[in-house]
Amino acid sequence: MSVQAVQSPQHNVDAVIIGAGFAGLYQLYLLRKQGLNAQVLDFASGVGGTWYWNRYPGARTDSPSDVYQYFFSDELLAEWDWSERYTPQAETERYLNWVADKLALRPNITLNTRVTSAHWDEAARRWTLQTDTGETWSAKFVVSCLGPLTALVAPTFPGQDSFKGRILHTARWPKEGVPLEGKRVGVIGTGATGIQVVQTIAPQVKELTVFQRTANYAIPIRNPRYSDAEKRAIHDTYPALKKKIWNTFVGFQWELDPRNWADVSKEERNALLETYWADGSLRMWVGGFREFLSDPAVNAEVSEFVRNKIRARIHDPETARKLTPSTYPFGTHRVPLENGYFDAFNRPNVHLVDIKADPIQELTPTGLKTQSGAEYPLDVLILATGFDAGTGAITQIDIRGRGGRSLKELWSRDLRTAMGMQVHGFPNLFLTSSPLTPGAAFCNAPICIQHDVEWIADCIARLEQRGAKTIEPTAQFEEAWVKHHDEVASTTLISKEKSWYTGANIEGKTSRLIGYPGVDEFRKACDAVKAKDYEGFEIA
Repeated sequence: MSVQAVQSPQHNVDAVIIGAGFAGLYQLYLLRKQGLNAQVLDFASGVGGTWYWNRYPGARTDSPSDVYQYFFSDELLAEWDWSERYTPQAETERYLNWVADKLALRPNITLNTRVTSAHWDEAARRWTLQTDTGETWSAKFVVSCLGPLTALVAPTFPGQDSFKGRILHTARWPKEGVPLEGKRVGVIGTGATGIQVVQTIAPQVKELTVFQRTANYAIPIRNPRYSDAEKRAIHDTYPALKKKIWNTFVGFQWELDPRNWADVSKEERNALLETYWADGSLRMWVGGFREFLSDPAVNAEVSEFVRNKIRARIHDPETARKLTPSTYPFGTHRVPLENGYFDAFNRPNVHLVDIKADPIQELTPTGLKTQSGAEYPLDVLILATGFDAGTGAITQIDIRGRGGRSLKELWSRDLRTAMGMQVHGFPNLFLTSSPLTPGAAFCNAPICIQHDVEWIADCIARLEQRGAKTIEPTAQFEEAWVKHHDEVASTTLISKEKSWYTGANIEGKTSRLIGYPGVDEFRKACDAVKAKDYEGFEIA
């Protein structure tokens, strides 16, 4: 009896879009509107991207809801109301599901499917993609909409297999939730996510031990719920807001103060800092004076202002010392919003462990032990340990361009893109929120996402109009963009600090500021290239 080989299903489409979050849904909408046969592939079981995965206790946006949404459709803007200034995870997930239904996108979305490889076929001038379901997809265009913060970092520790409790990563929190009441819980990580977790679960758990490597600046959130009248008033601001957000530093509604810091009296500066602080938003970070992030002397004044605010919240002087950042300037690491985080350490059931001074040695069957020999009994250990930002999700896929060139190998040597939209040697591969763009780190995400998606859609439409087969940046244009990015980045204090912004959280990762600082200037650069019929890109 002969045995026939089983053929894996193959699908031929115009475009494969990887990721079903903010970027993927909008990219699908635009390409489908242009008449292309496009398909979204996502390894989650639902749409939403980061808002599908990050359902840990306390998860919510730190961008105001009036600018954390799509602006391409007046109908969407008119029909959706946000319940509060900063929306919780569940509401943002509902919004993205509503958009998927409203725009009838689901027939072109394939879930529970992870793309494992994407190889360029030079002869066919198409991409061949393999998935973990055994399917093959052939596409003229591939668009990565994976997001900059999706490839989680989950450290392992000696003795981890012996631990009898439960270990959870915040970016893979179970849908059914996790009962923490009455438990002894440890949290590793005090970035934006760790802060949200700690302040939320502190009143619920029996004992909470926070393992901190680096103290974090954080701004107290002001998060009112909206009345019906306030919702109507917010809708009235949308026409003006739509025009404004694309021309600001990071895609929020705040414009930078055009004055020089030195030209403003000390009394007025202090009053402005108090105003920014009282706003309960990231305006304190990215909506004040541009010199906050470029001039060490100006930053030192702002940093001390914030440190004094933190110290005033904590009763125990030694705990206050540990929780107050002292080794880096304000704003050079990601600045979170908080709602009772510092106050949590005034509770008798909350404990702080400095793991830079006393590093973690191992996990034991009943808890965690540090190098000093101190042991901390735990029932649950929560890892709020962040992401391989900007590159991790893309390089988890075996992407190979012309001549088998590996994107992962390229970026391991030198992190480079052409305006973040493409990479030389990888025809018809487009990227969103990728390295060397604001969307990789310094942007209100939906705003930069919409810009990237629209630029890509316009580019593909132009290609189709010309009857062209391929587009990719020249090596010279890519080199010029990398040089320009580095020159702009070097003017900021952010580029001089070790953080995930510069890849320092990943051993061996190329050191380069991952995000382009300045949404307004980035948009102008992209518009200029498009206006010159994609000058710097080879079209064939």
